[in-house]
Amino acid sequence: MFEGQPKGLFALALANTGERFGYYTMIAVFALFLRANFGLDAGWAGEIYSDFLMLVYFLPVIGGFMADKFGFGRMVTIGIFIMFLGYLLLAVPLGGNTVAMVVMLVALLLISLGTGLFKGNLQVMVGDLYNDPQYASKRDAGFSIFYMAINIGALFAPTAAVKIMEWAQQSLGVSVNDSYHFAFAVACASLILSIAIYYLTRPTFRHVLGGKKKEAGQQEAPVEQLSKEETKQRIVALCLVFAQNGLSLTYFADEFTAKSASGLQSMAFDVINLVLIVFIVYAAFSLFQSKTQRGRVVSALVIVVAVALLVWKYLSLEGEVAISAPIFQQFNPFYVVALTPVSLAIFGSLAAKGKEPSAPRKIAYGMLVAASAFLVMMCASQGLLTPNAQKVAGDAATLVSPNWLIGTYLILTFGELLLSPMGISFVSKVAPPKYKGLMMGGWFVSTAIGNKLVGVGGYLWGDLPLIAVWGVFIGVCVVAAVFMFAMMKRLERVC
Repeated sequence: MFEGQPKGLFALALANTGERFGYYTMIAVFALFLRANFGLDAGWAGEIYSDFLMLVYFLPVIGGFMADKFGFGRMVTIGIFIMFLGYLLLAVPLGGNTVAMVVMLVALLLISLGTGLFKGNLQVMVGDLYNDPQYASKRDAGFSIFYMAINIGALFAPTAAVKIMEWAQQSLGVSVNDSYHFAFAVACASLILSIAIYYLTRPTFRHVLGGKKKEAGQQEAPVEQLSKEETKQRIVALCLVFAQNGLSLTYFADEFTAKSASGLQSMAFDVINLVLIVFIVYAAFSLFQSKTQRGRVVSALVIVVAVALLVWKYLSLEGEVAISAPIFQQFNPFYVVALTPVSLAIFGSLAAKGKEPSAPRKIAYGMLVAASAFLVMMCASQGLLTPNAQKVAGDAATLVSPNWLIGTYLILTFGELLLSPMGISFVSKVAPPKYKGLMMGGWFVSTAIGNKLVGVGGYLWGDLPLIAVWGVFIGVCVVAAVFMFAMMKRLERVC
């Protein structure tokens, strides 16, 4: 799985993991912080939250434009320090007055701008590692590994945010409002780690930093020259892909999910158990793929120890475990991390037989998979009230098993593994050399629009029957997939 990849991939992936861990730690509690610290109602808190997410994914287009002119490495470096300043401002407890609100908004702008300079350009650098012919065939696999690293950070973030807040309240005696700032301080610390990794490992990716001035000993990679017609074809193809990214958004609500779990089911809500499962998956792959007896023995021991720990934790269970909405955020990154080697093995086998689908085709398949996930939600919603009626029902409201939502996340993750890493890989491969940063920014702009359009789900969520709500999402995914298939020849021509 990891063999034959450029060393720079692991360096850049680790740097990004630290940054993403900090970001998702902040995101896990940010909406709650807005309401608790400033007394905002759900509408205003949601507006600030969605606007922030939109900026985070919109500003990479500006960061990409700047990087095309001044170098990717330079913009990544500037972005890291701007982000750090933003998180630092959030970590300072200033209360809930007007000054605190202004400082928070400034912090959000800095984090958005820093992310815009950092995120897309780092991924362009990852893509440029595969311009070397010896790595070209491993581009899709490389981006799958890179995407997995992002989700390792996201997997631990919700638990880290909750635990650091609990520690601050219980050990330091701080108020609930002030404890949020400790979660933001975690983001600062993780960014420092990200900075350290980035600079310590820089020699492994120095050749893809870009910029007009070469650093000492740096060799310029040959730049592909495209005609105006080829450039036009590639930009059109990329725009078609950008248009689909926002259409695969998912909308889930926790109003109909049980608020507690017991027994075996409760183990799914402990991140340590999920990590042990990840160890088992990777050790199992290593067991069958290892070329040495020692490697196979170590892999077998890891599996035995992990299984033993899971059994011990199961036998130690007592009572019920409370389920809060934020904890469901851990399932998507868990599935991404656990299933990435499965995905790579499947497509590696297809590639060996010459049957691996192209990146655009994988994206279209991903949309169909997402549609099937909403079919599961239609089944889960049979006989349930409308959302508004559910609120009125109070204690008489019907709640379904969390397994419906957990299962839906599983299917959506299969779709995501086809959509996100493949989309980024496709952009990095076919973007015209002069517009790589701008085109990668375009990919994130489509996500920004999607994040802003999340509010559309709010208009559907009310008196409309749940089955109809999921039906709308199924229709959107299917239409997007059909559109992609209709444009497939045009997209695959530029691959």
